Amino acid sequence: MNALRNKSRGQRGYSLLELVATLGVLAVLVMGTIPLAENSVKRQKEQRLREALRMMRSAIDEFKRDTFGSCPQGAVNTVNPTVPGSGINVPSDPRSRVVIDDCTIFDMDNIDRYPPDLDTLVNGVRVRPRGLNLMGGRGLTPGSPQATDVMEEKEIIKVYLREIPIDPMTGETNWRIRSSYQGPDTENWDDINVWDVRSASDEEALNGEKYSDW
Repeated sequence: MNALRNKSRGQRGYSLLELVATLGVLAVLVMGTIPLAENSVKRQKEQRLREALRMMRSAIDEFKRDTFGSCPQGAVNTVNPTVPGSGINVPSDPRSRVVIDDCTIFDMDNIDRYPPDLDTLVNGVRVRPRGLNLMGGRGLTPGSPQATDVMEEKEIIKVYLREIPIDPMTGETNWRIRSSYQGPDTENWDDINVWDVRSASDEEALNGEKYSDW
């Protein structure tokens, strides 16, 4: 009889109070891990946003460097910056190896000659080599053109962006664009040029700042 009674007690299991307490502890653990998971996902999106902004701003700056010495006022093409007396001050910035040769992309309003839009960075523009051309001289056969002439005739297209990145905060390419003639608080782009890009999201980042202020 005692053996049966002890066996019965051993198979009794958990009481209702013990089950409630266990479920309560599990609920607290689950509720604590949800914010951590959400913050981890948000942090990854923020990292992708920083990379996208850095990539586009670098492309804008590179485009701007390639405009120095290009497109004299009223010209359709760039005067060859390698020709003495061309009237162009060629910058010594070693990062700029070409000069933009398509003057039709600049209108009278875009005096600063930043890219007219983001698509121009993706589609590319016609350029010509900057600096001294080391391939000069006659060809191997008599009457053949100079290597410099070949370089002049060959059309070179430079692309600054592979594609317009997606804003990870909005899931679209609806970046807020600011021209060089607009203030930091401007909401609507004036369509003159692309001086800076920002996220279209007004949500707050983990550091308390707005993504649109990055």
